Amino acid sequence: MISKGFMEKLYHGEFDRNLFQSYREPADEEGKIDHLITHYEEMLKEFPPDTVEHLGVLPEEMLKKMGDARLFGATVPEEYGGLGLDLFQCERLIEKLAPLDLSIALVFLAHLLIGIKGIDLYGTEAQKKKYLTAAASGEMIFAFALTEPGTGSDARHIETTARLSDDGKYYILNGTKTYITNANYTGGMTVFAQMDPGKPGYMGGFIVESAWEGVKVGKDMPKMGLKGSSTSSVQFKDVRVPVANLLGKPGEGFQMAVTILHYGRMGLGAASKGITDQCAEDMLKRARSRKQFGTEIINFPLIKEKIGRARALGFAMGAMNYFATSLLEDDPDHGAVIETSHCKLFGTTRTWEMAYETLQVFGGSGYIATQPYEKRMRDFRVTTIFEGTTEIHSIYPPLVALNRIGKDMKGIRNKVRLLLYLASNLNPIGKSIHIPLTSDNDTVREAVSFVRCASRTIKKLLFTGIIKHKKAIAEKEFLLRRICNLSLYTFMILSILAKFNHAGRANISDEWTAYLGYIIEEAKEVR
Repeated sequence: MISKGFMEKLYHGEFDRNLFQSYREPADEEGKIDHLITHYEEMLKEFPPDTVEHLGVLPEEMLKKMGDARLFGATVPEEYGGLGLDLFQCERLIEKLAPLDLSIALVFLAHLLIGIKGIDLYGTEAQKKKYLTAAASGEMIFAFALTEPGTGSDARHIETTARLSDDGKYYILNGTKTYITNANYTGGMTVFAQMDPGKPGYMGGFIVESAWEGVKVGKDMPKMGLKGSSTSSVQFKDVRVPVANLLGKPGEGFQMAVTILHYGRMGLGAASKGITDQCAEDMLKRARSRKQFGTEIINFPLIKEKIGRARALGFAMGAMNYFATSLLEDDPDHGAVIETSHCKLFGTTRTWEMAYETLQVFGGSGYIATQPYEKRMRDFRVTTIFEGTTEIHSIYPPLVALNRIGKDMKGIRNKVRLLLYLASNLNPIGKSIHIPLTSDNDTVREAVSFVRCASRTIKKLLFTGIIKHKKAIAEKEFLLRRICNLSLYTFMILSILAKFNHAGRANISDEWTAYLGYIIEEAKEVR
C-alpha cells in the first residue's frame, strides 16, 4: 500500500507530528552555493541577458563557461563529478539565480531538475557512471521529453511507442515530442513512451542520445519570453535504444515521470520565491526614490500594500518550499504529491501578480524595454503552464485524495460497512489535531484554529461530495478548486508554523509573525 503524504493524512484527520518536525532548511558550509552564484554573475557580465535575448540562443562559449563553472553538475553526486548539492541547496541557488535572468538559468535548471533527475533517482550504476559524469561537465546537456502535440496534461495517454526488437537487444522508439526545453542544446534526453498499446500508462523511461540515428530535433520555436532557452519538437523514427538504457522496469515510466515533475515543480517554486523577493526590493527602491504630489510614493498606502504583500508572499513561499522539500527528499515517489503541487500553484500564480505589480509601481518606465520589468513578465509567464497548468493544479490535490478514497471504498463490498465508512469520515475531527507550538501568541493560536477548521471543512467537502455526486465528483471542478484552495492555505500556514518550530521560540521575529498574520487574513477569504 502506498503511504500517505502529510497533507493527505490531514485530509483524514491525522496530524503527523514526525513529518511536521521534519522541516529543515539549506546549509552551505562549504560555500558551494556562493561559488556558483559568483560564477553566474561574472558570466552575465560577459554575456548580458539583453544580448542573449537578441541573439535568441546561448553562444557555445557561454555553454562551455557554464560547464566549467560546474553549473551543469550542481546536483550531480560528487562520485560522478558533480558538486553534490541536495535539493534544499539547489533551491537556495535557484532563489538567487532566477531573479538575475530566468531565461539563461532555465538551461541548466531544466537539465538538473528534470533532464537528468530520472537517471539520478532510478538509474543503474552503469547508467549513472556513463551519463551523470558527462552531464556534470556539460559535455551532455539533458532534456526531459514527455509532452506531445496531442497530449500535455494527460500524460498517461502519450502516443510515442517503444517496441522490443525481435532479437531483444533494443527498444524501437517512434513518436514526436514537443515544447522540449533544451532540445537544441541537448546531447541526451529522458524520453517517455508507451510500452503496451493496450495498456495506457504502461510506460517506460529511456535514456536517448540526440546523435543517434532516427532522432531529429526541430528548429527552435519563437517564444514570448525565455528567448535564450531552446524550445523545440523532437521526432523519433525507428530509433534503436539499447535495452540497457531503460530506466527501472517496463511499466514504471509513468510513475517516474510524475516523480521527476515534483522536482521540476519545486524548481519553479524556488524561482517564484526568488523573483517575488526581488520584486519586493525593486518596488521598495522605486517607491523611496520616486516623488509625486510632493512626497515619495512609499508614503501612499496602495504602494505600501504592494510591497508588504510581496514580502509576505515571498516568506510564505519559502516556508512552503522547504517543508515540501523536506517531505520530498525523505520519500521521492509518494511523500509530497499534494505539497509540491501547492508550491507550484501558489508560487507561479502569485509571482506573476507581483511581476505585474512591480511594473505598475515603475509606471511608464516599467513598460520600456530597456528596463528589466517587462522582460521579467514575459519570461515568467510560461511558469503557470510548465509542469502542469494552473488549472490542473487547482483540482489535482483533491483528486489525489479521491483516488485513495475510491480504492478504500472498492475494498468494502458490504453496503452497511460502506455506509459506516462514509459516516465515520463525516465526524468532526478538529479536537484530534494537536500541533506542537513554539509560541503562544495570539497570531499562532489563530493559525492553529484556522488549520483545525479548514481540515474539518476539507474532509466534509470530500465525503459529502462523494455521497452527493458519486464518481461524477471528479468532474465537479468548482468544488475541487474550493477544496484545493482550502488545502493550499492550510499547507501554507502549517509550513510557516513548521518553520517557527524549526527556528525555536527565541528566533521568531515580529516580522515573521506579521507575515503569518497577513497570510491568515488572506486565507480567511477562501473559507
